[in-house]
Amino acid sequence: MTTDRHTPGEPARRPHILLILTDDHAAHAVGAYGSRITTTPHIDGIAERGVRLDRCFVTNSLCTPSRASILTGTYSHVNGVRTLSTPIDPSQPTFVSLLQEAGYRTGLVGKWHLGEGPAHQPQGFDHWEILVDQGEYVDPTIVSPEGTRTEPGYATDVLTDLALGWLDSLDGDEPWCLLLRHKAPHRPWVPAPRHTDLFTDPVPLPETFEDDHTGRSQAVRDVWMSVAEHLTAEDLKVDPPTDLAGAELTRWKYQRWMEDYLRCVQAVDESVGRVVDTLTARGELDDTVLAYSSDQGFFLGDHGWFDKRLMFEESIRMPLVLSWPRGLPGGGVHDGIVSNVDLAPTILEACGVPAHPRMQGRSFWRDLVGGDAPPPADGLYYRYWEHADGNHHAPAHYGYRTERHKLVYYYNDPLGLPGTTGGPGEPEWELYDLRADPAELRNVADDPGYADVREELEARMWRAQAELGDEPHPSQPVPRLLR
Repeated sequence: MTTDRHTPGEPARRPHILLILTDDHAAHAVGAYGSRITTTPHIDGIAERGVRLDRCFVTNSLCTPSRASILTGTYSHVNGVRTLSTPIDPSQPTFVSLLQEAGYRTGLVGKWHLGEGPAHQPQGFDHWEILVDQGEYVDPTIVSPEGTRTEPGYATDVLTDLALGWLDSLDGDEPWCLLLRHKAPHRPWVPAPRHTDLFTDPVPLPETFEDDHTGRSQAVRDVWMSVAEHLTAEDLKVDPPTDLAGAELTRWKYQRWMEDYLRCVQAVDESVGRVVDTLTARGELDDTVLAYSSDQGFFLGDHGWFDKRLMFEESIRMPLVLSWPRGLPGGGVHDGIVSNVDLAPTILEACGVPAHPRMQGRSFWRDLVGGDAPPPADGLYYRYWEHADGNHHAPAHYGYRTERHKLVYYYNDPLGLPGTTGGPGEPEWELYDLRADPAELRNVADDPGYADVREELEARMWRAQAELGDEPHPSQPVPRLLR
């Protein structure tokens, strides 16, 4: 989409890498993506200096599996991290371990969430300081090779201090790679004290807030993600007014929850500003590939829900903005389909380091800087494994998204995986025409007018599973076009 600005004859510089990753930050709560509910000037500044990726998707919308896919460039069934209760084997190759082998200094600060204890601690990092499990918003506990300690302060600020402190400790000319991984804005959405008066004006309701889920699969209608019913006292932090009921009470819960969610985002945006200021002061901003993303999307009252897991757009769409002033002009937009599995090979190509053969992602680096890029992705293969989890009761399913359509198969089977509950249920299908129905309100899986589309998508999804080494659920018949 642009050309490399490297000066001919000048020795190529290996860029520094700084990846800021948040947890549950929806793209529609980022100003650069046209948010109706907040502004994020520092995050937006990355896009203004570089590129905004409009169709970046997670392949398993859950914190632990997504983080494993980002690191390893592989899908959940390959890296082994399918659910929140399946920790990572940290000895498998990651883009960080490959950069370290190539001479990069490597650091990790913040949320790891890939398993506890020595068997699952980070590998491939020269320096790491991580939260315990989900971590605390206030006075977080920090684990490092030196032991465990409590760091006083608000977690977003603390993690930023630690990350920038590691940068300041570096000497020499070696390139570096730093992962700054915030807890925010994950549940239970505790804001910094300085932000407790923000966003008290009414937050606009999403257009699908009152979706009654007519026509959707029974498994989807049964999830425990309702703003009306499933936000807890810990989430809301104050008792609802006693004179409210019904729709008015639901809208009050939405407002109360969103105030704190957006306040947490505010601190994250300030952190990004501090990172940019530090890189500028160090004279390294131009030579740094600076990326901001979240480990998945999030429902912000869309369809009446909070949380993620399901294959609806708000849940699977990740914000991703990226800048590299030395080689990438600002203001770009990339609208091809990319995924979290693509991040590892893309970062490696940016640094001139070959991807590991087991990595399954497609590098989109040459889409950005120019050159003979690999063929664009035909579609996105998605699989959520944690059937009927104890918190949200979301169904196990897989699906395939193209530029226009989305097919979802709810196979509704825990498969005996950790973190799942219950037994197998009846399979169900959903199909959406994203051009005619971008809000995904009308399931056309059984509409005769879409029979040919469904057959084609079933075949494409089956082929994608074969290419990636995943196995269809036994309940799914071989697509008619492939018999």
